[in-house]
Amino acid sequence: MTRTGSDSARHSAPSRGSSFLSGGKTLFASAEERHIADELDKGLERIESELFGELHFADDVADSVARYLLDAGGKRVRPLLTLLTSQWGEGVTDNVVTAAQVIELTHLATLYHDDVMDEAVQRRGVTAAQKVWNNSVAILAGDLLFARAGSLGVGLGSEAMARQTETFERLVLGQMRETVGPKDGEDPIEHYLEVLSDKTGSLIALAAEFGITMSGAPREYIAAVQGFGERIGIAFQLVDDVIDLAPSDKDSGKIPGTDIRRGVTTLPVLLLEKRAVDSETDRSLLDTLRAIAEGQVDGDDVQGAIAKLREHEVTEATMAEARRVADDAIECLDRVPEGAVKEALVRFANQVVHRTT
Repeated sequence: MTRTGSDSARHSAPSRGSSFLSGGKTLFASAEERHIADELDKGLERIESELFGELHFADDVADSVARYLLDAGGKRVRPLLTLLTSQWGEGVTDNVVTAAQVIELTHLATLYHDDVMDEAVQRRGVTAAQKVWNNSVAILAGDLLFARAGSLGVGLGSEAMARQTETFERLVLGQMRETVGPKDGEDPIEHYLEVLSDKTGSLIALAAEFGITMSGAPREYIAAVQGFGERIGIAFQLVDDVIDLAPSDKDSGKIPGTDIRRGVTTLPVLLLEKRAVDSETDRSLLDTLRAIAEGQVDGDDVQGAIAKLREHEVTEATMAEARRVADDAIECLDRVPEGAVKEALVRFANQVVHRTT
């Protein structure tokens, strides 16, 4: 099928002054569509309020740790997608809200575990949970959130919980594959993109799918939104790889090259590894980046190396790949009807690849 709109239309930057997905209103252009935006914003407010109620346990410490990252905020990308695709059906029903909460709790749980495995110092502008408490407490907090997501989702029915369980399995397998690394003979870049599909894309795809199944929307839309969500998840993470290299932000306290310093795999580094085979300059930069990850370089040398990677062709190539994957996501929507919801999903994809935070 033919894609709708030109490349520039598909990837036009969001309006000046708008933050990335600061609510439903950023996804709708016309006044006639604002009633949908209002419904999405009300749904997000309800989800946020009820999530705090769900994270209540018998123990005060458990309450504090489990709510820690929820308190820290976040973009709520996944719940917003659930609410948005529900507009093809009955809209923001009780089951749609519950499904969005299951998705967000699952996502929050993975953050606790990821931060322990990555030895992260910060998350969402606050000190990582394991630094406030310890690794064991942070891991158990993630487990608590997984358990609460499961108990909350029971009321959605066996089909929904089967899909949540399948997705949870993919999240774990993706993390395991990332930890172990590519097999002998496996292309590291293909391996990385598959990890992103499992770790990020699968849950975003399920969020969009739940909006269909929980609202009674036509089931023939499921494959389209699954494909869209899977690809948007990959694009989202690739943009994160680039944002990680951005200069320091005094307001947020962001430190450029956090992933580099922790030795976390990113696409710019993988592309640099490929180029380093034939380029002594690229090989020298790659050696410096590896030394940074091992704590053997500090001060201005670290800043200089990260700046070189930021300005390198591999970083623009990463953004180009993010735009290509987002194009593929938009193409998946050829199978859904034209209208406000589809246009909002396209705008969603545009905002993903043009965001700066």
